Amino acid sequence: MFEIQTNTAASKPELYQDLCEQARGILAGEPNVIANAANFAALVYHSLPDFNWAGFYLYDGTELVVGPFQGKPACIRIALGRGVCGTAAESRQTQLVRDVHEFEGHIACDAASNSEIVVPLVNADGSLFGVWDVDSPSVGRFDDEDRAGMEALCAVFMEAVKASH
Repeated sequence: MFEIQTNTAASKPELYQDLCEQARGILAGEPNVIANAANFAALVYHSLPDFNWAGFYLYDGTELVVGPFQGKPACIRIALGRGVCGTAAESRQTQLVRDVHEFEGHIACDAASNSEIVVPLVNADGSLFGVWDVDSPSVGRFDDEDRAGMEALCAVFMEAVKASH
């Protein structure tokens, strides 16, 4: 059994560093990508405050399709270039959106979401694996420390994907 450990006195960078270590622990030795994605989503969702959705959209060669997540039911398919997820996938750049209502073309899967961060997930060969998407009900929830932390977490996840192939 795995127990999530969160140090509430830690700085945000320290919290993400601890979370990366926990992620390495739960992903180590498991070859199934879906199982790893499910556990990763649960770990992050339950370790960091003020989220209402955290999960994956996986690239099927044509579009992004919802994968393992924590939160309310989500949009199932997102075209590349559409919304925050599609923009991150197409540009291969992390999208940090302070207020989703100011993001042209935002796709509102959950009306309670007000800010969002989406990290593109790229395979070692440069091909798109998918995106990691986190929503918050708070405007301005995510900052540059979250960007660095989420990108570090996603690097840990993609190390596990690479190891499983």
